[in-house]
This record gives sequence, structure tokens and C-alpha cells, in this order.
Amino acid sequence: MFYTLDILGTIAFAISGVLVAFHKKMDVFGILIIAFVTAVGGGTLRDLLIGNTPVSWMLDMNYTYAILTSAVFAIIFRKKINYLRTSLFLFDTIGIGLYTVVGIEKGLNANLHPIICIALGTMTASFGGVIRDILCNEIPVIFRKEIYATACILGGLAYFVLIEFPIKTDFVFIISGLVVIVCRLLAVKFKIMLPNIYHEEK
Repeated sequence: MFYTLDILGTIAFAISGVLVAFHKKMDVFGILIIAFVTAVGGGTLRDLLIGNTPVSWMLDMNYTYAILTSAVFAIIFRKKINYLRTSLFLFDTIGIGLYTVVGIEKGLNANLHPIICIALGTMTASFGGVIRDILCNEIPVIFRKEIYATACILGGLAYFVLIEFPIKTDFVFIISGLVVIVCRLLAVKFKIMLPNIYHEEK
């Protein structure tokens, strides 16, 4: 289940990267690069921080195959992917949900404190998108008012609450990821944002 979530998260983020690159009218090479850094950027940073080198995607070619296949699929069927902004949002949301759980599990395997594990999960979920947005000359979503990293943190908290109960690990993974996804969807639907500390000067 853990490996499956990791691959699914890679696919979701790769497609979200392709959609952003399309919006920026990049060439095929640019699209592939953005897809790649979006999919593995957060995981690469995570692995480097916990000393897990070579990083995961370098040891398992399935990650590269998943990214390339997803990118080619999105390129070929780009006209079938209606409502670009909605598609981008959905794939990005699915990606952060899956990667949050993956990052937390990696932290636990490294015997890290639960708080650090949640931070690691949030970083894994968020920083591929940060790199993507920077390369595409956008302000990263995580630094805006939208509920993004906060959803990852809530999913992380749900994970550590759930493992205290006699629940199968696979269900803990799934439920925690869904918490992230649902929190993000609800936040956008009902326009829930973090407080704005800036006020216009009169």
C-alpha cells in the first residue's frame, strides 16, 4: 500500500506539473522537466534531509517510468482534459494527500519524532509544487492564503491519532490521505483561508 501511494502521488504530481507547463506554453522539454521536478522535488528534499541517499527515484526506475508515462498521457490527451484550472487543482490536491502520508511513513522509518514526521510529510507534499511554481514564475501556493500546508498538517495529525487505534495500517494510510484531500477541497469550496495580517493603509 505504501509503495502504491508513492507511485500514485508521483503520477498525480507529474500531471499537475504538465498542466502548469501547458498554461505557461512551454515546449515538450520544458513540460517534461516541470513534470519531473513537481513529482520528485519534495521527495528528493525529504530523502536528502534524512540521509536516504541515493534518493528513492534514483534507485527505482518505476518512478521515472511513471513520470514519463503520465507526462506523455497528459500531452496526448491535453484536449480531453477540460477545465484546466480544475484539473490542476484536483491532481495537485490528490498529490499532496498521498505524499503527506508517504513523507510521514519515511520519517517513522527513520525513527523521527512525530512532529518532525508531520513536518517531513508536509515538506514532501508541498515542495515539489514550490519548485514547480518558482520555475514557472508563480508565487508558490503554499505561501498564499489558501489552505495547503495546513491540510497536510491536519492529515498528519489524523495519522498519529489513528495509529493509536486497532486499525489496519493500509486504512490509516488511506484515511489520513483523505483527510488532507477533503480539508483542501472544503477549504476551496467554502473559501476558508488563513488570517490575513496585512491591512490596506488608509
